[in-house]
Amino acid sequence: MNICIVVGARPNFIKVAPIIRAIAKAHGEGRDISYKLVFTGKEDDKTIEDSLFDDLNINRPDSYLGVDCENLNELTGLVMAKFELYLQQNPTDTVIVVDDLASTMAAAIVTKKQGIRLAHIAAGTRSFDISMPKEINRLVIDGLSDILFTAGISNNNIANKEGAELSKVYMVGNILIDNLRYNHSRLKRPEVLDKLGLEDKKYILFTLNRKALIGDEAHLEKLIKAMIRGMKDSTMPIIASLRGKAAKVVADIVASTSFPSIMKIIEPQSYLDFGYITANACGIITDSGNVAEEATFNQVPCITLNSYTEHIETVKVGTNVLVGEDPDSLCSALEEMVDGNWKKAGIPDRWDGRSAERILQILSC
Repeated sequence: MNICIVVGARPNFIKVAPIIRAIAKAHGEGRDISYKLVFTGKEDDKTIEDSLFDDLNINRPDSYLGVDCENLNELTGLVMAKFELYLQQNPTDTVIVVDDLASTMAAAIVTKKQGIRLAHIAAGTRSFDISMPKEINRLVIDGLSDILFTAGISNNNIANKEGAELSKVYMVGNILIDNLRYNHSRLKRPEVLDKLGLEDKKYILFTLNRKALIGDEAHLEKLIKAMIRGMKDSTMPIIASLRGKAAKVVADIVASTSFPSIMKIIEPQSYLDFGYITANACGIITDSGNVAEEATFNQVPCITLNSYTEHIETVKVGTNVLVGEDPDSLCSALEEMVDGNWKKAGIPDRWDGRSAERILQILSC
């Protein structure tokens, strides 16, 4: 079986790494299975640090489509044209796509037009907001997929309600957790914590990625000031691991407050270093679903700056609390976090680090 794994951005590499390791192991045991990793972007993509592949213990992509543009419709068309050419030149039995990017949708469309089996990892995730481009991508990808691999029962229910046949939908668990379990013994305390003089469990971590939040500087200022209020008299700092525009915007806002020293902005960290920082934080404030999922596995209190989550298990079972973009709710939740009055939480079903094994077993049937 020849498998093509398509990724469109840095988080996708993290989610497919367990699949790649599982395939490599099966191939080493003599099974007739191989893979090719295709990245839709450029080889010099600045968001992908050199250490990522070593941290994930996978090889670099076999092919780069070289598509890099801001306009999503243009990106979709370019990926479709280049991925079609790739499939015509490389015999492929199954294409695996992950998540909900425009490049993911483009690869899915081309795969089905070529009559090749399509499998979608992280299927059945929905915001139920059709105005979001990613929501359209999700609907298209799931609708085209021959096999839908979901992280939880809520995602199964969504896929089934939308008409997916029961035989096509498999709850394999959250594949992000495979990496956390795999890397648990490889985590080492990063130098940045020592440079800042921070003890484990004595800091709050803040991450910010959503363009809508970063672009609304007036409202973001209200949220940051709410964080500062929520810290009350605590001596714990907030460390903010931010990239590009997010780092600049937040730095400018913090500099304008009366307590600029409470938030310390640090450079983006390597995958393993960031894994240590998240696992050993007192609490986390984020707008990232992936970070919230990791917080639930690590049993670290987490506040999500959104009114919904694609993985409701992080709220119903895990450590996650949704505060939307409301400053008062954020302030109150952070007070509870700092005081140690967080809700009791557990680990959702099948977050056991064996998702890749299940996926490979199903693909091999």
